[in-house]
Amino acid sequence: MKVSQDQKAQNRSRILTEAGRLFREKGFDAVSVAEVMKAAGMTHGGFYGHFQSKDDLVAQTIAHAVGSQSVIDDLSAWIDTYLSEPHREHPDLGCPMAALAGFMRQQAPEARASMAQVLASQIGTLTEIMPGEDPATRRRAAIGSWSAMVGALILARSIDNPALSAELLSETRAWIDDRKAPDKPIPAQKGRAA
Repeated sequence: MKVSQDQKAQNRSRILTEAGRLFREKGFDAVSVAEVMKAAGMTHGGFYGHFQSKDDLVAQTIAHAVGSQSVIDDLSAWIDTYLSEPHREHPDLGCPMAALAGFMRQQAPEARASMAQVLASQIGTLTEIMPGEDPATRRRAAIGSWSAMVGALILARSIDNPALSAELLSETRAWIDDRKAPDKPIPAQKGRAA
């Protein structure tokens, strides 16, 4: 029985969603193609109708996981949610960047390229919603804030000390708030066009 294009698209989306959840929970190497397909409610044999290889699945899962995240309407509320204990406790449902960044060094070039595109897109989105007039200052704030948030979440998840873990999240939030200074242009650096 032939599967409709609509059903094929739904199946592919389900595979990518389950792969994203499993990869965030266990890492890339600890998850097999068979496990992904079982979680998606399909047989292993159907995998190659959607993906060329596991590397292809990894690359496409990264783009899918980030692309399916919600739009940021309220920057302050979004930061609070990101740097929260519930987000820390559920990497399988949370930010793919924080859950997967540490595994990317060992991945194939197409997966790393996908992560680079996702990161560039996220920085662009944050730059647009950062307060201030100067685009370079807003971009710097976006990169610094995003890096601090992802790093804090990774570190908070890496330890078994609840008090220190909570402090990492709360103090990173406070540091981001402290960084919101009046909009000042970034001075030109040597060797860099102004």
